[in-house]
Amino acid sequence: MKYSTTKFIWAMTVLVTAILTLSVSSFAGTSWLDKGSDLLKSVGGGDKKSALTIEEIGAGLKEALKVGSENVVNQLGAKEGFNKDSNIHIPLPASLDKVKSMLSKVGMSSLFEDLELKLNRAAEVATPKAKQLFLTAISGMTLEDVKGIYNGPEDAATQYFKGKMSPKLAAEMKPVIEDSLSEVGAVKSYDTMMKEYKSLPFVPDVKANLTGHVIEKGMDGIFYYMAKEEAAIRKDPVKRTTELLQKVFAK
Repeated sequence: MKYSTTKFIWAMTVLVTAILTLSVSSFAGTSWLDKGSDLLKSVGGGDKKSALTIEEIGAGLKEALKVGSENVVNQLGAKEGFNKDSNIHIPLPASLDKVKSMLSKVGMSSLFEDLELKLNRAAEVATPKAKQLFLTAISGMTLEDVKGIYNGPEDAATQYFKGKMSPKLAAEMKPVIEDSLSEVGAVKSYDTMMKEYKSLPFVPDVKANLTGHVIEKGMDGIFYYMAKEEAAIRKDPVKRTTELLQKVFAK
């Protein structure tokens, strides 16, 4: 009897150890989101409690990205948002480098400086068009999108936005930038600069697509700061402006 009891205890110990080993191994291979879901299922029977927790994570992530995108649009859409920021300031197109060099030599650098300022002004005017596109992309996130972003790199959401928004954002910004280039005098400045350039002897012909250039650089600036906002929300508690954000990102 004593021998049988000892064997039984030994067998149960081996069984429990094996179960725990398998559980730990399986648990380590899952994401944070899946771990939480599995725990709730095991404790609460897998009912609505699990789904609500996943929804809460999704809501927190969306709220964070909404706050971040609004910050970006407000910052870059203000006067000097592009022009005074060395990280995203829009230079003249590379195709005008020769023009810039030649005019500088004859004391006309003010012409291209004026044009460069007006390119940045056009980007600042067009940036608010991104606001609604950000909100649309955020509201359209699926559960799989949320999982991928939450467990992804620091710029996972920014890459999601680039994929969802770039073509539409370019299309939305184009007419605004075209109008802005005219309104702020960029087209006139460009024509004046090119007239002076062409008056110089033996200079090669050059052309520049100002609208396309501002669209490209404008979107680069928007996504540059969206990535900064996203990383800050993940790392900096001060950026987590609500209780929900603090709970979701308190890894």
